[in-house]
Amino acid sequence: MGGPLEGIKVIEMGVWVAAPAAGAILADWGADVIKIEPPGIGDPARMFQYTLGGDLPINPVFDNDNRSKRSIVADLRTPEGLQIALDLISEADVFLSNVRPAGLARLGLGPEELMTRFPRLIYTSLTGYGNKGPEADRAAYDIAAFWSRSGIAHSLTQPGSHPPHQRGGMGDHNAGLAAAAGISAALYSREKTGEGQIVTTSLLREGIFTLSFDLSFALGYGMSIQIGNRKTMGNPAINNYCDSEGDYFWIVGLEGERHWPPLARAVGHPEWVEDPRYSEPRARFENAEGLIAQLDEIFATKTREEWGKIFDAEEDLWWAPVQSIAEVIEDPQVEAAGGWVDVPDGQTTTRLPATPVDFSGTPWAPRSMAPGHGEHTEEILNNLGRSEADIESLRTKGIVK
Repeated sequence: MGGPLEGIKVIEMGVWVAAPAAGAILADWGADVIKIEPPGIGDPARMFQYTLGGDLPINPVFDNDNRSKRSIVADLRTPEGLQIALDLISEADVFLSNVRPAGLARLGLGPEELMTRFPRLIYTSLTGYGNKGPEADRAAYDIAAFWSRSGIAHSLTQPGSHPPHQRGGMGDHNAGLAAAAGISAALYSREKTGEGQIVTTSLLREGIFTLSFDLSFALGYGMSIQIGNRKTMGNPAINNYCDSEGDYFWIVGLEGERHWPPLARAVGHPEWVEDPRYSEPRARFENAEGLIAQLDEIFATKTREEWGKIFDAEEDLWWAPVQSIAEVIEDPQVEAAGGWVDVPDGQTTTRLPATPVDFSGTPWAPRSMAPGHGEHTEEILNNLGRSEADIESLRTKGIVK
């Protein structure tokens, strides 16, 4: 089997990460994703291998979000190129794009135009700030709309410090997953009604949803949750600590009454369970700074591995190592959980991060690495019924590659 979306055709006009990430998820799930790219460099994410420090021989970032797709180059600014796009969309189940709405409208590829012509189409628009309002057409990367505008960066900023930098594509990949989920729901609805619909999501909305714990608290109580400071955490049983070698780990004792006693035993102070300074959640909150300082001294006496064995001996003491990227790659549980996928790459395979959903009845598997720019142009045009002479004429005019 090729995955639960085998037989679904997706036309992607995606750039950088967000829409290509959604397309990659759909491709992993078995859809035939055709990526329409402009002449020149194509999707600007193809330049990652040059912008990350030099002329590198591979582009794993682009491969990760574009595997198992087919690429066609068509200049949509020309009538002939635009007609190729319309012909592809006419056969498709899904149109997916994160090009700004005004740009799509100028091409005649806005939702109203395409839904009128193709009423069974699932038209998917992934934007920075949404499809309505005065900033609907504002340009955005995820560090702007997801990280900064949504409140996430501010909520992670310690007083007197600067906002932390987001890692690459965090909001984009989350928004891509949301878009893939929305597309799947719309396809299910179409099975019942026979009608397509417009599916929208945005980097801003994904940021709001990601921060919804804080935001729902603020909406309900009219106040903000204090920014976490490890030295004064009100519940010292849910905090990060450093071992004797400078490696960090996180104690995850969210339920104070349940998780405090095993933590006290683990650090060699079972008497703290009855100590009036620490015996109740309120007391631990009021004495948190001093308690955390004591825990810091204790945890600095052993390695993380040594502490892990002690923690694991306590049934209700939950913890996790704060792992580096190198440690994640070597983590056997990541392997067992399906965190990696080996993508066919010529006579061998290339390992990349897996998309995060599996299916027992319709298992998916990657089909190929990311396509070269316009790698499948001729194949796709042949499938549309274009003759070799037509294709050569389009090439000569620079409309296709």
